[in-house]
Amino acid sequence: MRLHFNIGGAFIIYMKYEKEINRRKTFAIISHPDAGKTTLTEKLLLFGGAIQVAGAVKSNKIKKGATSDFMEIERQRGISVATSVMTFEYQNILINLLDTPGHKDFAEDTYRTLTAVDSVILVIDSVNGVEAQTRRLMEVCRMRDTPVIVFINKMDRDGKNRFDLLEEIEKELGIYLHPMTWPINSGKEFKGVYNLDNKSLRLFTASTKAEEEDVIAITDLADPVLDAKVGVRDANQLREDVELIDGVYGDLNPADYLSGSIAPVFFGSAVNNFGVKEMLDTFIRIAPVPRSRETTTRTIEVGEEKFSGFIFKIHANLDPKHRDRIAFMRVCSGKFERNKYYHHVRLDKDMRFSNPYSFMARSKEVVEDAYAGDVVGLFDTGNFKIGDTMTEGENYYFSGIPTFSPEIFKELVNKDPMKTKQLEKGISQLTDEGVAQLFTQHGGNKKIIGCVGELQFEVIQYRLLQEYGAACEFRTLPFYKACWLTSKDPKKLEDFLRFKQQNAAEDKDGQPVYLAQSEWFLNTEITNNPDITFHFTSEVHK
Repeated sequence: MRLHFNIGGAFIIYMKYEKEINRRKTFAIISHPDAGKTTLTEKLLLFGGAIQVAGAVKSNKIKKGATSDFMEIERQRGISVATSVMTFEYQNILINLLDTPGHKDFAEDTYRTLTAVDSVILVIDSVNGVEAQTRRLMEVCRMRDTPVIVFINKMDRDGKNRFDLLEEIEKELGIYLHPMTWPINSGKEFKGVYNLDNKSLRLFTASTKAEEEDVIAITDLADPVLDAKVGVRDANQLREDVELIDGVYGDLNPADYLSGSIAPVFFGSAVNNFGVKEMLDTFIRIAPVPRSRETTTRTIEVGEEKFSGFIFKIHANLDPKHRDRIAFMRVCSGKFERNKYYHHVRLDKDMRFSNPYSFMARSKEVVEDAYAGDVVGLFDTGNFKIGDTMTEGENYYFSGIPTFSPEIFKELVNKDPMKTKQLEKGISQLTDEGVAQLFTQHGGNKKIIGCVGELQFEVIQYRLLQEYGAACEFRTLPFYKACWLTSKDPKKLEDFLRFKQQNAAEDKDGQPVYLAQSEWFLNTEITNNPDITFHFTSEVHK
């Protein structure tokens, strides 16, 4: 298989499905809650012609068909709790967009979604700058060297100084930035953005539709047209800023962006659909096409003819009337075809899918085939777990799908002994989805649920009752962190687990876990047991 670079810096690949692969871009939008992620998603879909009026996605996201009960919680709180998948076309490029929940209680879902995409758009609120959740999400991107584009939103509000904001992002997130557009003022004085790449000016009008005629080509910043459009003071300020930016940043090298070391930056206001088009046009030019992926045995090249893919998310009861579960699969190589048999590696059995779904902005529709980069929804009757691999016969697992240590631990208490079976089944299926983790205490049968946030426990309790008819309650446990244990000396590991019976447990896959009561206890155990390695994340498949 031969490779060479195209002008934009992305790989162009020669192979059987080259045309299909090279027209696909798969990315996620991530941010801290309320930075404007869902609004930006709406506007992107608007450009793709997937919706006619911006604002329609919120009411029509695939979540509308999602569990109305699950979504009840969502409606009450006004936040996204599940990743939604949307596919649309723009300038003959097929874009798979994954909108992730911003709320930290659902961070696990977002982390895993990041394993299924090739690049990321990070939305930052110009008023609040870098927030806690932004840092964590960026760490996950860093782990995988995922290319990042930054969109600084809400420029029409009074926020931080632009240069201070860039400095803060670079320092806090540990990534070099490269401005592609530059704002003229902010807040009430916000007048537009200057495109540093193609030397044009887009004037700001607070509307939901940015018209082409608002764009003015300015080949020379000394042009008096600039003064006439934005005023002498702001025109001079822009000239100074651009001179400084050119001197500091120069031209963007697409290879640096693709390696994840530099992030292009765009300024705008998503709610007014401003600055979004500039970002989208640059995105489809420089963003990576689907890439090759590592597995437990070898690298799977994106251009291989044989199909492979992995499950990165499971969503139960999307339609409460049918009790269905949808497993979301990212296609990594070859061609996925409807009604064709594929090999489920973990279960070692062949399966076929008569109704695989692609999710459009408004609805899901049955697809006949899918290629590398696509996300397909498969009906699941309980066969799938997060991280499962589907192939055309070969046995391997895709690596790098992490499980993070939870931060809140509670004991699951059954309130109705007659419903023990339903509770067991319910908790097993819900933890398969990855919303929470299930630990069983060593030497006993105490079930411990670990979550990232309190909201998850409410969701679990509600769903166990509604979907499985099992009533339960939770008792808070004094644990601070779960660490997965490995050791080259099995005897020492066995002794450690026996001595620490109160704090020892195993996860769903039978891996030993130490539940630390505090940071001090954890550090002490790490120091006292040099032969045992304490891991804060666990790969789904070892």
